Amino acid sequence: MNTTGLELVDVFAAFIILGLFLLLGRFLKEKIDLFKQLYLPESILAGAVALLLGKEGLGHLVPPDNFLANQGIFPQDVTTVWAQAPSIFINLVFATLFLGETIPSPKEVWRKIAPQVAFAQILAWGQYVVGLTVTILILTPLFDINPIAGALIEIGFEGGHGTAAGMAEVLDTFGFEEGSELALGLATVGLIAGVVTGTILINWGRKKGHIVSETENNLSFQESTNSSETVQTEYEDFNKHVLLDPLSINLGIVAIAVTLGWLILKALQELEALTWAKIEIEIMNYVPLFPMALIGGLIVQITMKKLGIDHLILRPLQKNIAGVSLDAVIFSAIASISLTVLGTNFIPFLILAITGITWNIAAFLFFAPRLLPSYWFQRGIGDMGQSMGVTATGLLLLQMVDPDNKTGALESFAYKQLLFEPIVGGGFFTAAAPILVFQLGPIPVLTLTASLLVFWIVFGWVNFKV
Repeated sequence: MNTTGLELVDVFAAFIILGLFLLLGRFLKEKIDLFKQLYLPESILAGAVALLLGKEGLGHLVPPDNFLANQGIFPQDVTTVWAQAPSIFINLVFATLFLGETIPSPKEVWRKIAPQVAFAQILAWGQYVVGLTVTILILTPLFDINPIAGALIEIGFEGGHGTAAGMAEVLDTFGFEEGSELALGLATVGLIAGVVTGTILINWGRKKGHIVSETENNLSFQESTNSSETVQTEYEDFNKHVLLDPLSINLGIVAIAVTLGWLILKALQELEALTWAKIEIEIMNYVPLFPMALIGGLIVQITMKKLGIDHLILRPLQKNIAGVSLDAVIFSAIASISLTVLGTNFIPFLILAITGITWNIAAFLFFAPRLLPSYWFQRGIGDMGQSMGVTATGLLLLQMVDPDNKTGALESFAYKQLLFEPIVGGGFFTAAAPILVFQLGPIPVLTLTASLLVFWIVFGWVNFKV
């Protein structure tokens, strides 16, 4: 083993193994009907298998004198790379969110999706309120859990595996080393619960007549084929004008977005050092890079559009870059989970999971029909899915209730992200919440989030009630 540090060959080996396990995840999903029915991503299945075969699984099951003890089947250098990968690749995921997208005017966006924004914000801020409440009243007094645990429901449910993994370094900085494992566990439970409870609610909605103007067919093979043909056509058109591979161009554009995000973060850190840090309030020094990478991507998109060179950005390729990066984030994060930590904090983990799931379902059933002016079930189920299993789960549930997009729920859901993701669900407040709890304490943050929850309830109720 290399004792002086990782070499490139170690990183190469780690990602070769990662790729093989992703294929294994695909094989398991093809062969086991339960995984198909739950719509579990291959990266989660692959990460779970790697976790069981690694030091936290097999490494603890074999006798102490066995060569697999305390490491499993993977060399230490490989697991070291995996442990570092989530906080790196999450930046690529967020940098690509706006690249290649049409950015409408703020007025147009607000007109179309204001009710959707209100409902989504209620779900997100409510997760902070219930999480901080149970932490203050139960988890910290009875289990001596770090008060930052109150933010973990939103980090794990709204933010998902990528955000949970990306926040690991921040949580470690504040002495909450078990926080990232708890957040990753919540992200896994939330994703599964989002699909399962979403499917149950959809069946209930059909029986009650809440789902209208939709057909029962799934996305067809022909649609998938057409999508592939579109990508191929864009590749061919692109290659007529440039000699560099389109993927290389688009990776370079992502690199610019990440670099801009890094510069913005450094500038804000310098501003903080000159201003409010002097009164011992520090936030920007603990904020991770990925929210700034999102802003960097937005700046790149707008700038290239104004310069007339936005045709260089191929949205299908940006989605592919994000998809590969997210697979790497999810796999490596799950493969690196400490089962020992989860076992030690099982009861607090269970309390947070049940609290978060209960809030999301209750908020969907109560607020969605009262705040969303049309097709409340279709528009609400997407946000509920996102609130427990990130954006992909929301899109999955939308596909199940409105596969042909006859209700317009998909557009509302998509445009809402512009006014949602930069704040919560992995945005600025998600990144700042642990910092605020650490700096100010849980009660002031509970007061702040409860006030924001009340604001969005009143705003939605007054303007969009039916």
